[in-house]
Amino acid sequence: MIASLAFYLFSFVLIMSALFVISAKNPVHSVLFLILAFFNAAGLFVLLGAEFVAFILAIVYVGAVAVLFLFVVMMLDVSFADLRRESMQYIPLGLVIGGILLVEMAFMMFAWSPSMMAGGNIAAAAPKDLSNTHALGQILYTQYVLPFQVSGLILLVAMIGAIVLTLRVRPGTLRQKISDQVHVRREDVVEVRKVQSGQGVE
Repeated sequence: MIASLAFYLFSFVLIMSALFVISAKNPVHSVLFLILAFFNAAGLFVLLGAEFVAFILAIVYVGAVAVLFLFVVMMLDVSFADLRRESMQYIPLGLVIGGILLVEMAFMMFAWSPSMMAGGNIAAAAPKDLSNTHALGQILYTQYVLPFQVSGLILLVAMIGAIVLTLRVRPGTLRQKISDQVHVRREDVVEVRKVQSGQGVE
C-alpha cells in the first residue's frame, strides 16, 4: 500500500513538473521544475529496485546537467520572447510527432508481451544475493571495461574543449602566475627599516 501511494505521488509530481517545464514563462523556473522532475523520476527508479540508475539520475542530471542549464540561462542574455515567437510555427509539427510517439508508447504498453521477443528468450535475472549496483558494476568493469574507459576519455576531451572555447584573455585582467609566486625572493617583498625611537616611518 505504501509503495503504491509513493508511486502515484512521484508520478503525479513528475507529470506536473514536466508540464511546468514547458509552460513556465520564466526560463529559470523551467530549469527548477526540471530538477524537481529529475528527483521524482529518481524516486520511481528506487521503487523499481534500480537504485543505481536513481543515484546516477540525481548525481549526473541534477548535480551537473540541470545546474549547468541554470547557470547558462542566468548568465546568457538571451531574448526568450523572440525564441517563443519563432517556435510557434513549429507547434503543428511538434503535435504530429508527439502524437506518433504517444501511439507508439500506448502500443508498447498494451500490446507488447514477452512472447513477442525473438524466440521469447529473455535474459535471466541477476542472482538474488547481488544488489542492483553490484550486478551493474560487475558487468561494467569486466565485460564492458573498454567502452567505459573510452566514454570517460570522450567526456574528458569534451570538458577540455569547453574550457578552451570559453577561455578568453582580456587586457588588464590580473591573473595568478604560479611560477612567479614560487620563485619569489625575500628581498623582493620584504623591506626592513630601522625606526628611531620617537620617529615615524614615511
